[in-house]
Amino acid sequence: MFERVLGLPAHPFFIHAAVVLVPLLAIAGILYAVWPAARHHARWTMVVLAVATPGAVFAAKESGEAFGESPNFQSGQLQAKISEHEDFGSTLFLIVVGLALVTLVMAYVVRPAAAVSIGPAAAHWALSGLTVVLAVAALYFVFKAGDTGAKMVWDGF
Repeated sequence: MFERVLGLPAHPFFIHAAVVLVPLLAIAGILYAVWPAARHHARWTMVVLAVATPGAVFAAKESGEAFGESPNFQSGQLQAKISEHEDFGSTLFLIVVGLALVTLVMAYVVRPAAAVSIGPAAAHWALSGLTVVLAVAALYFVFKAGDTGAKMVWDGF
């Protein structure tokens, strides 16, 4: 399922969704966490991104693993580069799942209209802090995964 799209390797198609959606989710989560005035506008966008982004990263990760199993990529030095790239992608997936869950909880707990949370203020600040930390980590790992992949392609493996 994750190997080909219209006869072409699927990984280059799927990575573009992940490269776009991860930063959008990170930015929406940070805005919602730290800027009460933005909550009314960012809430549903953040919720949609929290649902879509893990799927995009999962598809990119799985298609990359299928792509890396090609007989063309079996040299030892290339496998080391692929392994590094896969490690960044796997870590990114876990971080994005965490970010998506935290932003969904935050969308429920921290209401946009009142600019206050349903529960205690400590829960609001904990969710906000966790969102910012996970968003920054997601931005870092999407960059590192993309950078290692691009260097393999553009440097000729």
